[in-house]
Amino acid sequence: MSESLVNFLQVSVAGFLTLCIFSFLYKDNPFYRLAEHIYAGLSAGYYVGLIWHAVILQQLWMPITRDGEYTLLIPGIMGVLLFTRLTEKLSYVSRVSIAFVMGNTAGISIMQQLHGYVLPQTGDTISGLLGAGSWFATLGAWIIFVGVISTLIYFYFSKEHRGIFGATARVGIVFIMISFGAHFGYTVMGRVSLLIGRIRFLMFDCVDSFKHLIN
Repeated sequence: MSESLVNFLQVSVAGFLTLCIFSFLYKDNPFYRLAEHIYAGLSAGYYVGLIWHAVILQQLWMPITRDGEYTLLIPGIMGVLLFTRLTEKLSYVSRVSIAFVMGNTAGISIMQQLHGYVLPQTGDTISGLLGAGSWFATLGAWIIFVGVISTLIYFYFSKEHRGIFGATARVGIVFIMISFGAHFGYTVMGRVSLLIGRIRFLMFDCVDSFKHLIN
């Protein structure tokens, strides 16, 4: 089988599945469900293989059998206990592993958020208020400072939002709406970029593959 034919078949399958996904714009149909099931199955199979080779073999089995790191048997056993949820009588045993994972993840995430986001952002927000840079940068720092304080006040529900407190909370709503709008616009632009990529694939790559085949 020639290379051009193989490339044509690959591009044709990809183009067909792309059109199947786009067909949902009309209504739900068997072609869309076919592409959806293929995508879900391939994703599940890919991640199963990835976890098997990258986690179970490389981070558990090989360190234990080759390097003698027997302490890894503890997380290995806890991982096996998660599968007890498949049986009704022993499903309660998996709570030990779930509780450990949730507690450990919560502790790590809190420290990561604190040292990676909260403290650096707090320092940057306050340091810009001193006017070390240009007047434009100082003005932006004060706007960010007002936005942070007013947004935090808006989410402070222990006191009724009235008077100056309520006015500040309403300013926080404005900053929240601006932030939501920016995130929404960024998300829409990202999806539009993906759409443009798929349309270019259908209009150019598929056509070029067919031209190379007949030539």
